[in-house]
Amino acid sequence: MFLFEMLDNSILSVALPTIGRELSASTTGLQWVTGGYAVVFGGLMLAFGALADRVGRRKIMLAGLVLLGVASLATAFVTTAEQLIAVRAAMGVAAAMTTPGSLALAFRLFDDDGLRVRATTLISTVGLVGLAIGPTAGGFALAFAPWQVLLLVNVPVAALAFLGIRRGIPADKADERHRDPIDVTGALLGTATIVLALVTPTLFVDMGAASPLPWLTAAATLVMAVLFVLRERSARHPLLDLKLVAQPLVSSGLAFKAAAGLAVAGLGYLVTLQLQLDWGWTPAQAAMGMLPQVAVLIAGGALIGPLVKRVGLDKAAWLSAGAVVCGLAVYGLLGRFGYEWVALALILVAAGMRVVGVVAGTNVMRGLPADRTTIGAALVDTAGEVTTGIGIAVSGTIIAALFTGDIATSGWSAHQTTEFRGALTWAGLALTGLAAALVGWGIGRARRVSS
Repeated sequence: MFLFEMLDNSILSVALPTIGRELSASTTGLQWVTGGYAVVFGGLMLAFGALADRVGRRKIMLAGLVLLGVASLATAFVTTAEQLIAVRAAMGVAAAMTTPGSLALAFRLFDDDGLRVRATTLISTVGLVGLAIGPTAGGFALAFAPWQVLLLVNVPVAALAFLGIRRGIPADKADERHRDPIDVTGALLGTATIVLALVTPTLFVDMGAASPLPWLTAAATLVMAVLFVLRERSARHPLLDLKLVAQPLVSSGLAFKAAAGLAVAGLGYLVTLQLQLDWGWTPAQAAMGMLPQVAVLIAGGALIGPLVKRVGLDKAAWLSAGAVVCGLAVYGLLGRFGYEWVALALILVAAGMRVVGVVAGTNVMRGLPADRTTIGAALVDTAGEVTTGIGIAVSGTIIAALFTGDIATSGWSAHQTTEFRGALTWAGLALTGLAAALVGWGIGRARRVSS
């Protein structure tokens, strides 16, 4: 299902211009074709994770796969942008039902940490292959078929996954589920917090820091978050037991995952703008310029097992998270002096993210009881989703604040070029500081395990 999640978004991106023309969609409508999926997916993961831990991970995944198949099939009948957004939102619900369960079921199948790392590595590798080949496969398919084919491909994927889980994975054991009633109020507050947290960065990038709406949304996010924490601390049967989240393995794993999500999204955003707007590369050349990151993300899986075996899970997490911070620092300090520095930053961040994505997830699951594994997986995914938006928002807001004029216009003045390059430096350093703070806190938390 990680393949579906990564392939689905990357393959659809190349079809957005075609979709816009055929459905007469506005720029905002196209944005919500992808954004609506991400918001629903990120917002519902905690709620479905909690539900799966109660009624069974296998049941929720099978139901999600049925929804995915039906929603994907409905794409064939879409005639307006609004209908497509509704279909994509339904796919987001299906992803929230299935993605956390993939990691939870894989963790359940093995008792040995080495086997768990190998299983998680395989899942992430398959997903990253989908991310890498999605745009190319989508572009090739559009040359011969209508854009609907790109989403209809999910129908056989869902069917195969349904059969594989139905036949290959046993039903959840009674002692691996818990019977506490679901905290509906906590679920609503948690979903509202995450949805607002995902929408806020988009508003900052689209409307700029001078507009009041992004700040009001950010304030609403903070209020919802406070109410959620108060609810979970006082509820008899909380949706998310904050004492479990505070466990050193869990909190450190989430911090490392958040740092990686922040770095990959923020750096990718900055490099894409730099290569095309500042250095004048074509979109095809810019795509080639991102290949070091893609290559490391895919091929780096072979290094995870040996690294973990040599230094252990904890040190592997620290080293990989440190590589993420170093990559951001290289870009912030040296990225404007030549592509070789940009490539080095991409490689360091990708290598760190490749390892930390697996190790952090494994550590979070290790730190939770067996009847909380799905919500633990949902926490890992949610941390990555939210900080991805934050990384882009921080980068976009700093550039908007320091660059005068319309960034998309050609023929910048020398002064605008200087402003842009300075903005890249400050944005890179801001991301470095945020990631370093998360990694430092995560290392501090992890040390409590060994002390």
